[in-house]
Amino acid sequence: MSKIITFGELMIRLQPYNYERFVQADHLEFTFGGGEANVAVSLANYGQDVAFVTKLPAHAIGQCAVNSLRRYGVDTSKIVRGGDRVGIYFNEKGASQRPSVCIYDRAHSAIQEAQPSDFDWNAIFEGVDWFHFTGITPALGPNVVEICKEACQAAKKRGVKISCDLNYRGKLWTREQAREAMTDLCQYVDVCISNEEDAKDVFGIEAEATDITAGELNKAGYKSVAKQLADRFHFEKVAITLRESKSAFDNDWSAMLYDGTDYCFSKLYHLHIIDRIGGGDSFGGGLIYALLSGKSTQDAVEFAVAASALKHSIEGDYNFATIAEVEKLAGGDGSGRVQR
Repeated sequence: MSKIITFGELMIRLQPYNYERFVQADHLEFTFGGGEANVAVSLANYGQDVAFVTKLPAHAIGQCAVNSLRRYGVDTSKIVRGGDRVGIYFNEKGASQRPSVCIYDRAHSAIQEAQPSDFDWNAIFEGVDWFHFTGITPALGPNVVEICKEACQAAKKRGVKISCDLNYRGKLWTREQAREAMTDLCQYVDVCISNEEDAKDVFGIEAEATDITAGELNKAGYKSVAKQLADRFHFEKVAITLRESKSAFDNDWSAMLYDGTDYCFSKLYHLHIIDRIGGGDSFGGGLIYALLSGKSTQDAVEFAVAASALKHSIEGDYNFATIAEVEKLAGGDGSGRVQR
């Protein structure tokens, strides 16, 4: 079995119940989530040996965050303890034509104030086969950019495959900051995951004849995007998720995976969304599992998209779809009929 490391921030998620707006709410749901942690839970759910690396306070709330991963089989033994606070994000779920809203309260979190000396990457990567991070993590500050770079360098020296989801977050840094940092970090990456916006926001690479706000995607244009990314950074594979947003509830969802030779497009799923947060992370987790399992390029993108389609039906950041459920959907059974 392959051993996998993911690295990033684990946050508290506070959310009004049902579809209330922030100004209506007098009590909030309390859960945990974060890009790379979500990927780790997906992989653990598929039976993989996966550890999540971060820094969290030693107090009770920090322990709650650790426990939220441990209960689902993620190895938490490499988490550094220290600092004063756990980052928070407030999520207001969208409905119909009203979009979801995320408000961050993550300044001065333990990982945001972490230093490179906190992490012994040579020890962390002992016996590891795959390393995953996202563009959200280096956006936390120059010190975290340096931590990510040291992680990538240590992984590369050991022959560890590296995947990165570009995941641009405009509320955390500017496009110029993202481009400088990610241009440096992507030289170490083997598998790049992007969406219809990230390649443009981070690297200025844009698909032609596409209007994401109108829900119109030119899939042929993404072949050029994938090839430009692969040529610029020598990625082995480039995955691009394709979301056509009709409303907060209804999206069309598919993806493309480019392996340097073939451009493989998945089936298109018509989603009626329960919870969109973590959808891209569930794609990343599904893709890593599929590639490590030796699936073909076409089968890998089909598995990843099906995994993500199922995640959109699950509350919270984490994806709890099983391999059997994903394979069934990827195989064409999306009826949703009761299983007896």
